[in-house]
Parts: sequence; C-alpha cells; structure tokens
Amino acid sequence: MIHRGVQYTVAATAEPDIWEWRYEFGDQVKTGRTQTRLAALAARRVKSKIDAALRAAQTGPVPGANVAERLELSKAASHGLT
Repeated sequence: MIHRGVQYTVAATAEPDIWEWRYEFGDQVKTGRTQTRLAALAARRVKSKIDAALRAAQTGPVPGANVAERLELSKAASHGLT
C-alpha cells in the first residue's frame, strides 16, 4: 500500500489482534507492532507514523540548545519568573 508516496505494509501475526507494520522512508526502514482487532485501524496507525516522519523531515531536527532553552523558559514561566 502507499500513503503520501511512502510504501508500507501491515500484516497479521500468529498472535490474535497483533499486526506487524513496516515502511521505508528515505534510507530508513521503520518496523513495529500494534494491537487492534481491525486491519484498517492498524493501517491508520501506520499512516499516522508516516505523516509524523514526513513532518519531521520537513522541519528538520530541533537543536539540543533550543530544547534546553525552552525547558528553562517553561520552568521560569511556571514559577512566575518571566
């Protein structure tokens, strides 16, 4: 199956209600398992992961310094220091 140009698969396992999924994004291959009774819901979850990967690739990684600065600002704001 294809979602937003990314090919993915969802397959039932021997375990009841467990689905294995896989998709390739660029050089990376992502795999995982999800628990649900419905194949359509398992596919929806994979599509959500693909959407998140596409968003992350579009915006790029967040530099570590920005994360630390944001944490400090949020701590200061929660303590009424800003």
